Amino acid sequence: MLKDLFSKKQKYASIPREEAKQDIPEGLMQKCPSCYKIFYRKELKKNLHVCPNCEYHHKMPAYERIDSLFDEGTFEEWDKDIISANPLNFPQYEEKLAKDRNIANLNEAVVTGKGSIEGIDVACAIMDSRFRMGSMGSVVGEKIARAIEHAQALGVPFIVFTASGGARMQEGALSLMQMSKTAIAIKRFSDAGGLMVSIMTNPTTGGVSASFASIGDYNFAEPGALIGFAGRRIIEQTIREELPEDFQTSEFQLKHGQLDKVIARSQLKSVLVTLLDLHQGGKQSI
Repeated sequence: MLKDLFSKKQKYASIPREEAKQDIPEGLMQKCPSCYKIFYRKELKKNLHVCPNCEYHHKMPAYERIDSLFDEGTFEEWDKDIISANPLNFPQYEEKLAKDRNIANLNEAVVTGKGSIEGIDVACAIMDSRFRMGSMGSVVGEKIARAIEHAQALGVPFIVFTASGGARMQEGALSLMQMSKTAIAIKRFSDAGGLMVSIMTNPTTGGVSASFASIGDYNFAEPGALIGFAGRRIIEQTIREELPEDFQTSEFQLKHGQLDKVIARSQLKSVLVTLLDLHQGGKQSI
């Protein structure tokens, strides 16, 4: 009986006190939504936001992706100060934009610019889902179209990383117009001999998946990324059938011919360098 008392004491002693929980700084730890392991955020960041246990690819902020991809000191950002207006006078839209600017430290849901990857010059657009779920409004479409035009003028390849919930509802038809704007810019770029590489990350959905994300010369994706137009529930209700468990994942898209390759984040830079070098005939700088 005495032994039982000690075992119970030990059991309850292992439960952290409320005071101890409060001593842990907020934002220090992060739980993986796939395997539920808890890691230090610094550890995840060092591992390119990929879970060391199950290799789940967490969302990656735009500037951290830039730091992991481009040669140090070579990235030059374009159109950083362009911000969204409220053309439809949508209630509280300005307040929501201001809040996202503070949270994401971005003026919009995409960062565009140019830099070098192992000495190879490229233009890029990198979306960040922390800002309005990466939704595509007028500014996002404008920045991507301008980046493509800059790439054409400079004679460099264009790389886009997509992460989006689709068109931005607060801008109505103006957001939908960005689908055709970006697609036309890519068509002109392609006709001029430009090379475009699209890397779809989690999630890439709606109007983004139906426009510039899917029309690269090479269409890649990160493992486990959600890629599709309409949501799973809407499709099942429409066709009155149950969809496969892996429906709309990058692996499903690859199996059905919608992607060229699924590439782990740790291997992506190496693949891009090989691909870019191949298309430049071995020339390492432009």
